[in-house]
Amino acid sequence: MKYLLIIGDGMADKPVPELDGKTPLQYANTPAMDALASAGMIGTVLTVPEGMPPGSDTAILSIFGCDPRSHLKGRAPLEAAAMGISLSPGDVAYRCNMVTIEDGEKPFEEKRIVSHSAGAIPGEDANTLVRELFDTPVFKELADEAGMTIYPGSSFRHIAVQKKPDVDGIVLAPPHDHLGEVIGRYLPGGCSNAATLERLMRLSHDILDSHPINQRRREEGKLPANCVWFWSYGTSVELPNFTNTYGKTGCVVSAVPLCQGIGALIGFRNIFVEGATGELDTNYEGKTEAALEALQTSDFAVVHIEAPDECTHMGDTRGKVLAIERIDSRVVAPLVERLNSAGTEYKMLLISDHLTLTSTRGHDGSPVPFVIYSSGADNSNGSSFCEADAGSGRYLHDGTRLMGLFFEEA
Repeated sequence: MKYLLIIGDGMADKPVPELDGKTPLQYANTPAMDALASAGMIGTVLTVPEGMPPGSDTAILSIFGCDPRSHLKGRAPLEAAAMGISLSPGDVAYRCNMVTIEDGEKPFEEKRIVSHSAGAIPGEDANTLVRELFDTPVFKELADEAGMTIYPGSSFRHIAVQKKPDVDGIVLAPPHDHLGEVIGRYLPGGCSNAATLERLMRLSHDILDSHPINQRRREEGKLPANCVWFWSYGTSVELPNFTNTYGKTGCVVSAVPLCQGIGALIGFRNIFVEGATGELDTNYEGKTEAALEALQTSDFAVVHIEAPDECTHMGDTRGKVLAIERIDSRVVAPLVERLNSAGTEYKMLLISDHLTLTSTRGHDGSPVPFVIYSSGADNSNGSSFCEADAGSGRYLHDGTRLMGLFFEEA
């Protein structure tokens, strides 16, 4: 028996007026996912425990059977693991986004955040900008005083590590949850070290705003990466070994460091696919082929697609629908066809990790739809893969129980 987990990041949503009052999952043309929902077990699961902030770190830990209430030490340490960064005791890792702050002569704190990803800036430009920022003498002096080191990452996603800072009471805001809002109330606060982070952010804006790369991006009609934004801090983390817990070997196919880091920490092998971007233009076919190849030597393959989430954060409703349709036609459908043609016995779990709301462009911790499908099932319950139909099915209040259900349910 082979096992597949398909995570469409942020696919789930609430009804959208622009889509005739339907959710993107209801509106999208998804015959492959609908067929699995009709023949399999459909339901909803609470992947974000009550009282915890909704996000992929919390949700995906739950999906993998790791209780985020005890294992989540911040998103950044999970991403640091994907990059092979070792945190010493007392060190703190931060996610360091390249963001876009609106142009104009307003004071820094009165400006609005336009994009959490600097318009999905590509890795080469993002890495050059952040390296040159930390090499600029005035910025380097302040970063050195703070004991901070930068590790350029993937696209807009970097990791900053600070040596034994005081983070007691610190408050850091996720930039993607406050798009279009004035940034003043969301700047770091809560302790003296927060003031240091804020000074670094202000200084980064002064330096990056007129950088030649950003001048070029503006001329090309693209958003500038004119500020760094620190958020999601945490210390070193250990996760339960998945194979020891469930008896299955596995691999992760994802363009996103968070998923790669969780995969590494639970003992899975990460597979990197050329052209996998985490955006709408990601290499869907490459991810599909990588998963099929991985199943030759592993029990379990995880395919994570970030595109629906990123499209929602960018306010691209039609792009979100298109991303869902591409997951259906270019990932789910070919996986099912190839496995069926080969006569492989398999089970597939299809899920949205959390809701990403078109109305707010932010995350929501409501229960998400899931489907568990076993190959050869020929029953039909008439369901489609959407929030409404899933809401009439089985409900799991604890997301950490989903993986056990997936392996046990025939």
